[in-house]
Amino acid sequence: MQRDAEVTHALDWLRAHSAPETREAMTVRYGIPSHHAFGVSMADMKRLGRELGHDHELADALWTTGVYEARIVASLVDEADRVTSSQMDRWCRDFDSWAICDTVCFNLFDRARPAWRKVDTWAGRPEEYVKRGAFALLWSLALHDASADDRLFVEALDLVEREAVDDRPMVTKSISMAIYAVGVRNPTLTVAATASAQRLAESSSIPARRVGRGALRRLARADVAGNGATPPGGGPV
Repeated sequence: MQRDAEVTHALDWLRAHSAPETREAMTVRYGIPSHHAFGVSMADMKRLGRELGHDHELADALWTTGVYEARIVASLVDEADRVTSSQMDRWCRDFDSWAICDTVCFNLFDRARPAWRKVDTWAGRPEEYVKRGAFALLWSLALHDASADDRLFVEALDLVEREAVDDRPMVTKSISMAIYAVGVRNPTLTVAATASAQRLAESSSIPARRVGRGALRRLARADVAGNGATPPGGGPV
């Protein structure tokens, strides 16, 4: 009963902080489905997240509502050390836009214990946003997992090269950002990522060539270890 009251409070709070122009901009400017959204700014969602505090059960209850903003808040209040493999799969199946996919990966999934396993398993999945999730997660891990061995990223670049033939922009954009994020992590990975990008640029696959050429341009301008790979928040990537 208390949990239901907390969810109701969160939904009421989100409705009270919604704006029609924000909801309209979600679709018109950013291509985010708005049929299950109120139209709440990211700043307000973060404010609600701070008010609610960290609560794993509440996060899952908020996710179950299906409301876009409630799901963003769920990624802010969940406890990463309690996130399970099955939860990651369940939430990932619900991804329906670059925004929810990337935000959940950057806010939560990259700190969950199964994160690296999901990069590998999701990369080969056919669903558009599940596959995007694999590379959004790799992108996020490259920026945030300071303890990860370079070997993990080199192995992940094999997945990048294998899947860059996908012709869906929502997938290839995340793959391109993943290569770049790996490449700016340190000089050793710059060499590895550049080699991957060069092979893609010479591929017979049109999508792979686009990914490779774009990555080469970005890496040529990169501030290595200075982190030029921008996380979500400023619009689609």
